[in-house]
Amino acid sequence: MKPARRSSALVAVRHTRRTLLPDLRHLILTARERVARTLDTTLVALNWEIGRRIRQDILNEQRAAYGERIVAAVGKQLSREFGRGFSDKLLRHMIRFAEVFPDRDIVSTLSRQLAWSHFLEIIYQQDSLAREFYAEMCRVEQWSVRTLRQKIQSMLFERTALSRQPGKLVQRELSRLRRTDRLSPDLVFRDPYVLDFLELDGAYAERDLEAAILREMESFLLELGTGFSFVARQKRMIIGGRDHYLDLLFYHRGLKRLVAIDLKLGAFAPADKAQMELYLAWLRKHEQPAGEQPPLGLILCAGKDDETIRLLDLEQGDIRVASYWTKLLPRAALAKKLHQAVRHARLTLAKTKR
Repeated sequence: MKPARRSSALVAVRHTRRTLLPDLRHLILTARERVARTLDTTLVALNWEIGRRIRQDILNEQRAAYGERIVAAVGKQLSREFGRGFSDKLLRHMIRFAEVFPDRDIVSTLSRQLAWSHFLEIIYQQDSLAREFYAEMCRVEQWSVRTLRQKIQSMLFERTALSRQPGKLVQRELSRLRRTDRLSPDLVFRDPYVLDFLELDGAYAERDLEAAILREMESFLLELGTGFSFVARQKRMIIGGRDHYLDLLFYHRGLKRLVAIDLKLGAFAPADKAQMELYLAWLRKHEQPAGEQPPLGLILCAGKDDETIRLLDLEQGDIRVASYWTKLLPRAALAKKLHQAVRHARLTLAKTKR
């Protein structure tokens, strides 16, 4: 081959490697993802339909002992014909799935984002509102199975402001999320925030808390939740000729709002609200572009008194108060403490509305 032709051939080969091969890889990987997604969706629909038919035809929507024996026999027969995916244990998962998610349309919508493995993590949650919360948040924020499992283990639902509302309001909020895919502050903010990853021991100052958060920003963002982006630390505000500094400033993509965070070593005090109101007023004037929602404030403190929070009307609105824990309680103690808090908040709300 002549040198000129050899050179042209080399150029063509390099061009192919640089453009064609990456494009082909992308096509192949994208097609595989679509096939996997289609398989997941089909599997979810199949498992729901099997669970529904067994409940309807065999169990008659009751868990009678004779029905359980029939389920075991059906599982053995299907396993012989189709393999391990239809054992009696898996059939019971399918029955539970159809039992706690009886609406075919909702299942169809969820299955576009959630795989069967997601549903296995959700269906055994005892609280129906918690099941719906995890399913919808998983769909909207596209959590992996591992992330979903971590959220459930940390009792995310019980730590959201939403969980402290009466059941009808919770249902209404989740239905709105299903229709619009838009998050509300009650779905975004939580209480308490678990900051055990900061590894703060003994006595520490406010600057130590802030420095630890900056050092562990990735973990802090995970605890804040999906959608938060870090904007600034010690945000300077000149008000009345004096310098004021906001500890941390974030932006939430879903809410389309700035979120100002003020850190407090001690318990919440009423003066903290006035300080946050000043920060938010400055941000609205100087940092809020046209078309963006007003900024929100989160006061993170070591503790708070529920009566003070209610009297200052801080359970709703643009300023929220939450506790932070630097030590994670054992699972049983955490569950007990959070369930008590949720029950107390709902009872208090019910009394105030009488």
